[in-house]
Amino acid sequence: MPTRMLINARDDEESRIAIMTDEFLEELYVERHTGEQLVGNIYKGRISNVEPAIQACFVDIGIEKNGFLHASDIIPSPEVKRTKSPRNQQDKGRGRKHSKKREEYPIADLVKKGQEIMVQVTKERLNEKGPGLTNYISLPGRYLVMMPNYSGTGVSRKIDDDEERRNLKERLVELNPPEEHGFIVRTAGMEVTKRDMQRDLKYLLKVWNVIESRVKSSAPILAYEESDIVIRTIRDIFTDEIDEIILDSQSKYLQAKEFLEYVSPRHVNRVKFYAGKTPLFYRFAIEDQVENIYSPTVPLKSGGSIVIQQTEALVAIDINSGKFTDESDPEITALKINREAAIEITRQLRLRDLGGVIVIDFIDMRQEKNRKEIERILYQELTKDRAKAKALRMSRFCLVEMTRQRMRSSLKRASHDTCSHCAGQGTIKNIQSLALYVMRQLRYGLNKKEVSRAEVLLNAEVASYIQNQKRRELVSIENLYKKTVEITTNGFSSTNKLELSFFNKNDQKVLVK
Repeated sequence: MPTRMLINARDDEESRIAIMTDEFLEELYVERHTGEQLVGNIYKGRISNVEPAIQACFVDIGIEKNGFLHASDIIPSPEVKRTKSPRNQQDKGRGRKHSKKREEYPIADLVKKGQEIMVQVTKERLNEKGPGLTNYISLPGRYLVMMPNYSGTGVSRKIDDDEERRNLKERLVELNPPEEHGFIVRTAGMEVTKRDMQRDLKYLLKVWNVIESRVKSSAPILAYEESDIVIRTIRDIFTDEIDEIILDSQSKYLQAKEFLEYVSPRHVNRVKFYAGKTPLFYRFAIEDQVENIYSPTVPLKSGGSIVIQQTEALVAIDINSGKFTDESDPEITALKINREAAIEITRQLRLRDLGGVIVIDFIDMRQEKNRKEIERILYQELTKDRAKAKALRMSRFCLVEMTRQRMRSSLKRASHDTCSHCAGQGTIKNIQSLALYVMRQLRYGLNKKEVSRAEVLLNAEVASYIQNQKRRELVSIENLYKKTVEITTNGFSSTNKLELSFFNKNDQKVLVK
């Protein structure tokens, strides 16, 4: 099955990159050029506030919202290591389980307000939150990742063969990398020559020298800007398994070709320019698959479906059997649909870039062996995900709780605005409910002594309903309070929209509380 990387960069406002195997869309990356992309950028910032209660500080990096920096993401100075005890050790002494994470010192011992610090953005701004930051800088190359001021060598965790890991580490040591910096061999470095790896090492050191020269200026300052989505995706995702890289932009085609000529000359012939008049995604029949990403319902081949609902705190995924009734045994039916759903759910997580807490409600299965099979499929499919993901065991009620690394806003949130009518709820009040609300508000407002009349601006359907179905009640209210009510329409498209105003005898608006 051929695997292609399709790069649609013909539009000035947006670039889209699709990874497709055979005829199926496997991964999608979208970047709007109108919005500021921060992940990967390196700044010299200034500590604006230290919050010991949450073991974190806020850093001014020169943008509207200060970045969030946790104590565990700050490299402790040699003096702090020598004189202070990490919180991990303190917790261990109190009988708590020792954390396998890097040692975390009290935030007050690590930074002070007003201090300048180098940070890298790890998470995009989300709603009202500022970007997530780390002091552990990393510079990705094609085959290596450089970690300035953090000594040590290593190999990507995705390479699990012990002998291969040992060989790669030995090859890295032979390059004689500077001892003051750390380096990790990426999965793309498994099949490359020592010369290719040496070239990548020199490139990273050159980039770091440029960064060091820039941070001599006072904070806040941008020291390094991450590459655009085209170069970044080719650098991080392109492997020998991808047979073609097809671009529909001449300038991006030349840029990609130039990049591969430098980092991987043997793969340059895989870069191809598409000059056809039919849009690239339509040419390879994946435009409809892209549009389906925005739908809450995902149909399954069996006739069942997956329903995905995203809230502020979590993502809820429900599996429905739908029209699938081929089996007489409900247990076998549930198992077959759940198998298909487990594979499709992990694909949708990648495509939609959903992160945070995720709860999956599989169809109920009574037998333990069937629940374990679905767990195994889910765990296996999650290994294909480039984001860090962890799933817990399936409960008796066939619920699976999991988390997935959130790097940026989900694809839907990045491309859709919240509905101004329903405020994201997906529903609005019906005509009858809104009419009742208006009548209650009129009774309350007209009861005030300072009010002499009321004006109501409504959607045409609601106004018509009140003037016809509620005419007797409206007249009754006017007679009761001996005040007038004027109902008009103003072109509102939503039945949920209304403007209710009260006026005194001098025709001045009255604020009714």
